[in-house]
Amino acid sequence: MAQMPALIPKEVEIQRLKKIYIMVIMLGSIAASVEVDNFVDGSLHQTAIRDSAFTPAHWWLYSHFVALPLGWGMVAMYDRKVPILRGPGNSMNTGLKITIIGYLATMFTIGVNEMWHFWFVEEIFAVPNHWMFNMGVVVAFMGALAYVVRVYARLVELGAETPAKNPYVAEMYKLALEGKLYSRSIP
Repeated sequence: MAQMPALIPKEVEIQRLKKIYIMVIMLGSIAASVEVDNFVDGSLHQTAIRDSAFTPAHWWLYSHFVALPLGWGMVAMYDRKVPILRGPGNSMNTGLKITIIGYLATMFTIGVNEMWHFWFVEEIFAVPNHWMFNMGVVVAFMGALAYVVRVYARLVELGAETPAKNPYVAEMYKLALEGKLYSRSIP
């Protein structure tokens, strides 16, 4: 990766990148707790009758479809303070765009899911109306992973994160930062 001229001091950029990491860890913990609630919700539907979107088991499950896009939007707003993380044409980072779009797509699935269950009361998790939940979350996860890798690569580039002491792994870091990692065979 080509070195850009410093638009902000190195120490300030490192501090801002680490704040972004803290925000991403908080959002990741919310997403992980929702995945646990997903299993609780599934067992509830298999042992009890079909309930509505306003039952207590769904409060936390459905609230994350609002909280996570808003949280990633806050990360995107804070991301504007680190110029090198911006996307093409000075726009938002592509990983952030994909993450927010993935979670927004799942937010609109709530209405479709409730409408579906108005006619089909069986709670089978392999039916097409549940596919949208999973696809949206997977797309959001891929975007978040791309963004976190980009932030970590910048921290390594600035020297805030030191690669492993193993010389072979350190060489892999160096080649990855130069964009040459996959241009040769790896034993």
